[in-house]
Amino acid sequence: MIIKLVLIMALNEIPVLLLTGYLGSGKTTLVNRILNNKKGVKFAVIVNDIGEVNIDASLIEQGGVVGQKDDSLVALQNGCICCTLKMDLVQQICDIVSQRKFDYIVIEASGICEPEPIAQTICSIPSMGVQFIKDGIARLDCIVTVVDALRMRDEFESGDSLVGDQIGEEDLESLVIQQIEFCNIILLNKASEVSPSELGKIKQIIRTLQPKAQIIECDYGEVDLDKILNTHLFDFEKVATSATWISKVEGGAPADDEVEHFGHEEHEHHDEDEHGHHHHDHDADEVFGSWGKETVLSFTHEELDGILKKLCEEESDLGVILRSKGIVRASDRDEWYYFDLVAGDYEIRTGSPDVIGRVVVIGSSLNKEKIRRLFDKE
Repeated sequence: MIIKLVLIMALNEIPVLLLTGYLGSGKTTLVNRILNNKKGVKFAVIVNDIGEVNIDASLIEQGGVVGQKDDSLVALQNGCICCTLKMDLVQQICDIVSQRKFDYIVIEASGICEPEPIAQTICSIPSMGVQFIKDGIARLDCIVTVVDALRMRDEFESGDSLVGDQIGEEDLESLVIQQIEFCNIILLNKASEVSPSELGKIKQIIRTLQPKAQIIECDYGEVDLDKILNTHLFDFEKVATSATWISKVEGGAPADDEVEHFGHEEHEHHDEDEHGHHHHDHDADEVFGSWGKETVLSFTHEELDGILKKLCEEESDLGVILRSKGIVRASDRDEWYYFDLVAGDYEIRTGSPDVIGRVVVIGSSLNKEKIRRLFDKE
């Protein structure tokens, strides 16, 4: 039986690319570029969105490569795959492997996910039981963290706020730090949108946090896929010990029994590094919240602009708004509006028709009833 399973796994091993990165960094754009590859690679995509409505999956469908009934696209929503949806992720990976018709799995994690527990989940599948590997295995090939250079400059002081000494466990900076620390490749997106000096400073901060990951500069997800696919870069122990803080805490050589617990028990031994960074077991679903809905309502450009302006107000009673995105029917033209809001800034553009409108708002301490009234035009 053991020999048979080994043969099955050897014949059916599917590499996995895990994409992480802060809200609005450009992960979905990158996924669409991957799906539009001309190399003949058959990709299955798992998209995680914490909201009740999975906007990212809809945007991938709008990319024209996969449809709503295409089993190459799986939407995991209303929770994070780094915590509450772990077993949902395991089941979907196993289902994809068992179909034996895909060459590669791409996982787009929610912008508030931490990569380390996701990696732990994927790597632990072979130890969960024979039923999880009888059709083959998924091998985590590479973790790519997408960093938006524009947002790093405007929202995180070109990275200065990531190396301060007053970063709390539930601060956004802590999340961004963990995404940068635990990866193989940093995709520095929108690199040409900042000045050379600003870009140099951002790269210096990234190197301060993570000295070993490759940094690839790009614009709007345009990257040579050969640089991020079939890399064989992921090694749990190497990635877990690649961050600057752990190297310094451990004197450059972590003990074997500490390496494999990076992110959970390891963090309990070292609650805080020299910068004051907290490393801990963090449940994203408890810190961040979302509101989302499908809607048949149509909006004028002026109406939608007014709603997004209210979401951007700093002194708003709507809560702390980190991200909003959506697809709605336009009432002042024969098109649909697509909108995207991050860090107090937003854009509205026109796009192809959809079956139904979808909107989502992500943040903390959200006043969901007041947000609902906005989009219901009450």
